Amino acid sequence: MNERTDNPDETPFVASSQEPKSGQSFGEGTSLQDRLDAQSGAGFSHIDENGDARMVNVADKGRVRRTATASGKILLAPATIRAINENSIAKGSVLATARIAGIMAAKHCSDLIPLCHNIEIEHVEVNFEVRESEIEIVSRAVCTDKTGIEMEALTAVGVAALTIYDMCKAIDKAMRITDIVLVEKTKEVLQ
Repeated sequence: MNERTDNPDETPFVASSQEPKSGQSFGEGTSLQDRLDAQSGAGFSHIDENGDARMVNVADKGRVRRTATASGKILLAPATIRAINENSIAKGSVLATARIAGIMAAKHCSDLIPLCHNIEIEHVEVNFEVRESEIEIVSRAVCTDKTGIEMEALTAVGVAALTIYDMCKAIDKAMRITDIVLVEKTKEVLQ
């Protein structure tokens, strides 16, 4: 379960992949940090002792080779898929435009997400698997830096999906973007 709510009246509050502890509930006035600590046994790195958002200090961390793969889907009408395959969408080549948009978004991730570090991206790719009524979007990003690149991979998928939506909205009013997830992230210490 990976559920999150900031409403203090709702329990359980789960901010990690762990299940809530049996019988655990939180009273009114319980801080977000206390909730997170109770669930995971450790603090949430983007929240300070007062519960305020903060950027994580990575100054003392070493540079590590990191990769991240993310995926997502956009559900479309079969007729829209045909129009994309036939390159008959009025705005132009949908997948080529979505690929470039996803790559550009990854490069600007720290401008979009307030606490995201500006990292040196070495590679981003965005690929598509076109099916009868959906397009799966997969992004893989690579860097050698002090922090991970998963936000860039996720952002690439999200913006590629939004670009497909924008380009097809004139002919398909029922499109739905769904299932944007981090598939894998790796890190390799450099020698």
